[in-house]
Amino acid sequence: MPTYEYYCAKCEKVFEAFQSMSEEPLKKCPECKGKVERLISGGAGLIFKGSGFYINDYGRSSEYKQKAQAEKCGSCKDNKSCPSAK
Repeated sequence: MPTYEYYCAKCEKVFEAFQSMSEEPLKKCPECKGKVERLISGGAGLIFKGSGFYINDYGRSSEYKQKAQAEKCGSCKDNKSCPSAK
């Protein structure tokens, strides 16, 4: 469930509320019952899940580099004989 931030115009308090996306925004402050306004939030940071996003998920061996270069080259069938892999 998303967390929304609200600002109360009466008591100037900023507070958070856990609400479903389908719920109506809050209209009154839980403390002073003043009018509240939902604030625009920066949201959550980008989260990477799964493999392939970390430096240690990629091989850095010379064999890996040769294969990567051969794929770029496209014309070489044997990675060892690829002139651009050296």
